[in-house]
Amino acid sequence: MEFYLYILVFHIISLISWFAMLFYLPRLFVYHAENYEKREFLEVAKVMERKLIKYIGTPAMWATILSGFALAYFGNFWEFGWLHLKILFVFSLFVYHIYLETLRKRLERDTCRKSGKFFRVLNEYPTLIMIAVVSLVIFKPF
Repeated sequence: MEFYLYILVFHIISLISWFAMLFYLPRLFVYHAENYEKREFLEVAKVMERKLIKYIGTPAMWATILSGFALAYFGNFWEFGWLHLKILFVFSLFVYHIYLETLRKRLERDTCRKSGKFFRVLNEYPTLIMIAVVSLVIFKPF
């Protein structure tokens, strides 16, 4: 059972890394959207956005998902309804992650004209999911 704790530590570290990207990338998008006239800034922002999702976000996402399934398997949590709801929330974050990548590519090509306000609102989604998932894990309501 000791290996379970190592997987749990890895899962938590991966989750923190993934959420760092989920919180910060839309914030970079805000700056990107509000500074279209500053070409030098945009070129730096594009590099930051690409590296953040490619080198931190996507690997952390896969590490979180895979270690989460390992925890569910070794912890024998499959019969609990809260886990199924948690998986649904994590799947929604996966879709959100893919959407962020789509937006990043559009911003990189200068074809995205979403406003800074749009990205500010978009940035709230992972916070809501985080509150729901942490509550599920702590309270295990069903």
